[in-house]
Amino acid sequence: MSRLDELAAEFGKVERALGDPAALADPREYARLTRRHRELLPLVTLLRERDGLEGDLTGARELLTDPDMRELATGEVQALEARLAEIESDLVVLLLPTDPDDNKDVILELRAGAGGAEAGLFVMDLLRMYTRYAEGLGLKVTVLDASESDLGGASKVVAEITGDGAFRAFRWERGVHRVQRVPATESQGRIHTSTVTVAVLPEADTEEVQLDLSEVRIDVFRSQGAGGQGVNTTDSAVRAVYRAGTPDEIMVVCQDGRSQIKNREKALQVLAARLAERERIAREERERSDRAAQVGSGDRSEKIRTYNYPQNRVTDHRLEGEGKNHPLDSVIAGALGPVVANLARAQRELQLLQMGEEGQHGAA
Repeated sequence: MSRLDELAAEFGKVERALGDPAALADPREYARLTRRHRELLPLVTLLRERDGLEGDLTGARELLTDPDMRELATGEVQALEARLAEIESDLVVLLLPTDPDDNKDVILELRAGAGGAEAGLFVMDLLRMYTRYAEGLGLKVTVLDASESDLGGASKVVAEITGDGAFRAFRWERGVHRVQRVPATESQGRIHTSTVTVAVLPEADTEEVQLDLSEVRIDVFRSQGAGGQGVNTTDSAVRAVYRAGTPDEIMVVCQDGRSQIKNREKALQVLAARLAERERIAREERERSDRAAQVGSGDRSEKIRTYNYPQNRVTDHRLEGEGKNHPLDSVIAGALGPVVANLARAQRELQLLQMGEEGQHGAA
């Protein structure tokens, strides 16, 4: 209850701050306040509904003493108590800790793993799936770099996903995705198993990671592939190499458009995100976190999800029961929502279980 009161008070402060001309004059502060207002609004809406229903419940209970109104009042009391119980449950869920990266933009990296050319084709299938999923959520996908093959696949694709809640929508995709199907190049109809590794990197804040430009080598070159008019006729593509020739080396290529300046800015942005992700993984390892590194070697046995084309089934291996299986034709067309909802629900249930165990230990 004290935490709810604190959040309700914070909501009031945020609303007042949004009306302050000083906040309007500072785009970054205004964006922060707007984001926090949006985060707190569902909780405050439930609190206000609860307060109203508690008043209604008090009135309905008073009518139970009236013989003429008892039957009607009994039904109303039961309905009000049931709704209040739902609200209390929803409030507990809203109080669960959220990932501070949830509302950040995302750098999405897809890399072909085991399976050769077929893995490269599946990279492009996943890119199309993610693009449709993102568009359905009002998010924008921009491909920054792609190493395409002659067969229509790609060994690697790097894309930026921007919009409210981008990381929250894509956070579950990090890991190894396995596909089982008959490749178009297979003459005997045999099913092959291939993999694609997916990395989902929240874009780094400038204060979150310090990128020393003296450690970054910038190369410019002519864009490769089928660019638009002018794209592959000028040296607009940019390669940013962090600590070249050392074990810490990170290379980022951006050839999205014809502007060298914009490509350089975007390459440094991706580089900062990858550095922040490297630091996050190192920090979790130091703290002996039980969260695994998000991408494995691409081996077939390391998988978070399997796309089985012959059986038209997608199986998410982090889930249990019927909730782990979904129709492949729907998912591959971009309908990832049900899968993501089940993963988010499983995480909430785990958090609630851990909360209960901590409460029991505290009481003991």
